[in-house]
Amino acid sequence: MSFLSRNKEQGWAPFVWLAYFGFFFLQPILEHASVKQWVLTGLGTAAFLVLYFTFFWCEYKGKLLNVGGMVILGVLFAPINGGASTFFIFAASLLPFTVETEAATLKLMGALLAIVLLEWWFLHLPGWFLFYAAGLSAVVGGSNIYFAQKHRTLDKLRAAHEEIEHLAKVAERERIARDLHDVLGHTLSLIILKSELAGKLIERDPARAQEEIRDVEQASRAALAEVRSTIRGYRAHTVEAEFKQAKATLETAGVTVSAESAEMSLTPAQESVVALVVREAVTNVVRHAQARNCHLRLAPLDGTCLLEIQDDGRGSGHAIEGNGLRGMRERIEALGGTLLRETGSGTKLTVRFPLAPSKANS
Repeated sequence: MSFLSRNKEQGWAPFVWLAYFGFFFLQPILEHASVKQWVLTGLGTAAFLVLYFTFFWCEYKGKLLNVGGMVILGVLFAPINGGASTFFIFAASLLPFTVETEAATLKLMGALLAIVLLEWWFLHLPGWFLFYAAGLSAVVGGSNIYFAQKHRTLDKLRAAHEEIEHLAKVAERERIARDLHDVLGHTLSLIILKSELAGKLIERDPARAQEEIRDVEQASRAALAEVRSTIRGYRAHTVEAEFKQAKATLETAGVTVSAESAEMSLTPAQESVVALVVREAVTNVVRHAQARNCHLRLAPLDGTCLLEIQDDGRGSGHAIEGNGLRGMRERIEALGGTLLRETGSGTKLTVRFPLAPSKANS
């Protein structure tokens, strides 16, 4: 079992939040609790940790049971340990992430607060217990309703982005298939017919067979030229199409985009690398950066091609490169260029590679 949550966005946060559980040990420490009380405290702690970490580590739909278990622990320990109010606070903080709607969350939150109020009333618990168990639970749980809804919205945006990307790939494959059929279908049929005819005539009429073979050669060369022309057409629009797709993807994810793209004559290899870098960088912005703004710039600069992709997201302090960034760097270095990543207040990728003199000045 991994020490980290399956949700990479949470990271070590669940361990940090456990610091609030320390209040459960205050009363036993201050009152020099007996061995029996410490045993009960240990059992309660173990039960809570099981409920807490299975909530983050395991993927299943019944996580409301974890929250209910924390509430039961709070009810059981409240008469003997005032720090049991922390069980109710943790339950309230996790509750918004277990149901789909705000209305359901508010109803369950009301039920939790009612349980706290009834226990405080019937057991004549001190007022500060009501303040922590009910007051803080209401504040923490209420604020997490917003974050839970925001998290669900981001999940839907990611799913929509993946679906759009999938549909775009399917449409592109279908377009290429149609183009190749239109370009090659008739020509290849003609080549097959003439080849069959030449095979039948090669003994009866060698001269006519030679003519048919020459026609096959001419048709083959024409088909090859048409295929090359079609491929050049794809490559000529690769960067432009990638910028449009990047802008649409970022705007779908709620990111404000500004893009600058100067006209340059790039080789097919250079254009392919630029398109791949833009696609990978934009994917990282959508999935990880939590950015509000993103700027893309492609321009010639002192005989080089300059590509900048900058966002105002959370950045990253990790020195280790992931597979995506490492792949980008290897492609750029293969062109004789460099890739620089700057993190801090957001992330900025700067890519530069040399252009041929005629291309840089065009």
